Amino acid sequence: MRRVIVWGTGFVGKAVLRSLLGHPEYEIVGVLVNDPDKDGRDLGELLGTAPTGLHASRDIEGTLALEADAVAYFGPNAMHAETNMANITAALRAGKNVVDTSMGVFQNPDRAPAELRAPIERACQEGQSTFLSGGIDPGFANDLFPLTLLGLCGQVDSIRTTEFIDGGSYPDQASLQMMGLQSDMNAKPLLDTPGMMTGIWGGPLYMIASALNVEINETREVYRRWGATEATDFPLGRVEPGQCAAHRIELQGLVDGVPRIFIDHLHRLFPEAAPDWPRPQLHVVHANRIEIFGQPNIVQETVLSDTETGDGNAGGCLATGMRVFNAIPAVCDAAPGFLSTLELPLIAGRGGMRPSTGSLSQASG
Repeated sequence: MRRVIVWGTGFVGKAVLRSLLGHPEYEIVGVLVNDPDKDGRDLGELLGTAPTGLHASRDIEGTLALEADAVAYFGPNAMHAETNMANITAALRAGKNVVDTSMGVFQNPDRAPAELRAPIERACQEGQSTFLSGGIDPGFANDLFPLTLLGLCGQVDSIRTTEFIDGGSYPDQASLQMMGLQSDMNAKPLLDTPGMMTGIWGGPLYMIASALNVEINETREVYRRWGATEATDFPLGRVEPGQCAAHRIELQGLVDGVPRIFIDHLHRLFPEAAPDWPRPQLHVVHANRIEIFGQPNIVQETVLSDTETGDGNAGGCLATGMRVFNAIPAVCDAAPGFLSTLELPLIAGRGGMRPSTGSLSQASG
């Protein structure tokens, strides 16, 4: 059994902790929080479950001194990079292996900026610990899914990963707004800044190229927006006429001057937005699709949803967290340093089949 400290009880952290109650492979030995209102409260109270006897704490030094194999870090998004860096390196220096979902820039260590990568590498050496970041949007859909399917191919002419999400119910509205949703169509959004898209999503793009043993000569960034023509309410807000109600973020990797690897995102604040843009086939608005053209052609579409509510964002966030949590044994067994999906073995979710959570009848029906 692996002993784990969970750092962060936001949307992802809470979803993972609820899923882990009673898990036979992991013991949660500590829970770190930032909010003073959560300090000292029983984990069950934070999760809306029965008392657990485990209490949340803001004492970083004391919690990291606990006997534990790993820290599962579910910190804030990349807008809080300084905080994330301080927390992650503190855990690594304390000798704790760390799995992370906060900073997509760490998904591919080879593409991480030197000023961010170097402190983590130093912390790994100091603590003789190992670090893995799984990305957040969700990262596994841009590396694990395509890399697995590429193993079925004899020839690959092009590959595209596409994320479709319901931006209107996405819990981190600030991130979507920072990227451009709800921005004035006359204003220049952040993602129109040259190099911005490559900096955020270049990691998995170059990881796919590395797996295929090809070189990306350059990247091409294509950002499109669709403006609302009338005021429309969505679950977490309201978009006014002339504001961006949908955007498409397409990063292209050029091989020998030809676009052949694509990381694509389509976010809509309400399902009717951008009616002429591509849509998922298995859901109204949520899905992750992989398209490989070659020998053979492959199309895989995956829909993640919450067991109780059916919400795709909740299902995706839980899967994002469990992807790195289930990697903890492999991370603990690896040599100290900075890992990526390319270095991981098959991870099958050992211990995941436990007494039914209520979805058994759905699976058997």
